[in-house]
Amino acid sequence: MRLVIASGKGGTGKTLVAANLAASLAAEREIVLADCDVEEPNLHLFFPSEEETLPVMTDVPEFDNSRCTKCGKCGEFCQYGAIVVLKDRIMFFPEMCHGCGGCEIVCPEGAISLKKRPIGHVAFSAPRERIILVTGVMNEREVMSPHVIRETLAYTAGHPLIICDAPPGTACPLVETLEGADACVFVTEPTPFGLHDLKLAAGVAEVLGIPSGVVINRSMGDDEIIREFCQSRNLPVLMVIPFDREIAVAANSGDLVIEKIQGMKTRFIELFEKVRALPGVE
Repeated sequence: MRLVIASGKGGTGKTLVAANLAASLAAEREIVLADCDVEEPNLHLFFPSEEETLPVMTDVPEFDNSRCTKCGKCGEFCQYGAIVVLKDRIMFFPEMCHGCGGCEIVCPEGAISLKKRPIGHVAFSAPRERIILVTGVMNEREVMSPHVIRETLAYTAGHPLIICDAPPGTACPLVETLEGADACVFVTEPTPFGLHDLKLAAGVAEVLGIPSGVVINRSMGDDEIIREFCQSRNLPVLMVIPFDREIAVAANSGDLVIEKIQGMKTRFIELFEKVRALPGVE
């Protein structure tokens, strides 16, 4: 199973849920924990350990000026503005390139070849018994987060249980993380902002056909707006985490809630069993 822990917005507590769920389940089985929030990964704060890294590379064009006629076809093809052809030179902006290789194909003079350029790395660690942490990290000023996420997930392929900490939002990084997942848990908070972004994120999972449920975090007992939406969309509320100072102190200190508050480990194990019982989860 590949389970994605996601949220429509940042700061809802999805990393808290992912970390504590993985640690709870690791008591009885091996877990691969994948941090796919590659622009700002922070699962390693809960699981500090020595890491080994491998680079993430992408293709970028290299121009042979002796063959280039400045016809402009490569610039016309590039939809991301990475190539600008002037009368006397070509301007190339590598951070805007999406590595599709189309410029090489459309060049009539064969003046373009592809070379590799690093855009990030994937870090590997074994911080605890039966937990393997795989962390995607995108370099500053880069835009190809889906590519880094794809590489990160590729290193987890084939493991029987993978828990992914997804990037916040509803754009391409979330879609890349959700693609091919078996289930998704959305972590939200009972506020108008939380509801707004949950609606958007749940819509993404629905389009992709991913069975989903919801965890309400920072609950003060006034969860009606979230529960009404979940009922209208047939999204089960799988867990409610109270708005509690002790939980906040543990999380902000980089500690696992399950090791600080009695009974939380059992609740996270119950959360996983409810995920497994979702319709459509195999």
